[in-house]
Amino acid sequence: MRREPPAPLLVITAIASVQVGSSIAHGLFDDLGANGVTFLRLALAAVIFAVVTRPSLRSWSRPAWMAAALLGVVMAGMNLIFYQSIRTVPLGIAVTVEFLGPLLLALVQTRRLIDLLWALMAAGGVLLLGLDSGGSAPVTGLLLAFLAGLFWAGYIVCSARLGGLVPGAGGLTVSLSVAALIALPFGGGAATEAIGHPSWLVAAAAVALLSSVLSYGLEIHALRKIPTRVFGILMSLEPAAAAVAGLIILGQRLGGAEIVALVLVTLASAGVTLARREKAQEQVVLAEGSGETRRT
Repeated sequence: MRREPPAPLLVITAIASVQVGSSIAHGLFDDLGANGVTFLRLALAAVIFAVVTRPSLRSWSRPAWMAAALLGVVMAGMNLIFYQSIRTVPLGIAVTVEFLGPLLLALVQTRRLIDLLWALMAAGGVLLLGLDSGGSAPVTGLLLAFLAGLFWAGYIVCSARLGGLVPGAGGLTVSLSVAALIALPFGGGAATEAIGHPSWLVAAAAVALLSSVLSYGLEIHALRKIPTRVFGILMSLEPAAAAVAGLIILGQRLGGAEIVALVLVTLASAGVTLARREKAQEQVVLAEGSGETRRT
């Protein structure tokens, strides 16, 4: 009997997959632009999900279609803005600031006194980044990363809503298609440059596979084996993983203040997750059906 890998290893692999995908995407910016890469990632991911899931749309209700469309709008904004942020901000810092979106959402949902401590810790990390913005993290890029984080929080809410209306990954397929259509006016023209360069198309397909398809599959498999709270704690490692990917693949070195800020936000995220009560099993079902685990 074949032994399956431990669930935490699946989550860590998914985290690494996303950050490697973002690093590859960054390498395409000079050729296709951030918006062009975003469009290709969303479009290719939508095609791959459609082939794999083959969603049955005939039985969908009007609320389901509206929820899928709204999630698509949020996904488009989230990905377009995030890729714009990492044009000027190191990947590890961008993900750290973006993480504030889901963190703020968790703080609003818990409303405990101890959460004020985590909020202050995260705020201290962001303040450090702001004071150090004269270095490798321009203020505009930091603001874009934070805005992407707010879209990420919206993504979590919208995907949970869609997961309650549409079982399986069919809803995510439609939302990715909507997101690609929204990104088309921004990046479609630049993306056509990839037609004459097969290597660019291969790289864009790798971004879609690593950042969307593979990571989603690994996370859903892991969620079937571990509590959502444990999953959330492991996801707090994402800023650190982004920093490592940025260093190894892109050669982005972080300063001392930036590393301290990353650690503060990571600890705040883990602290909020630990403080939350275990969710009912139904929430795991929602996460499995909607892809609410991360930005896809």
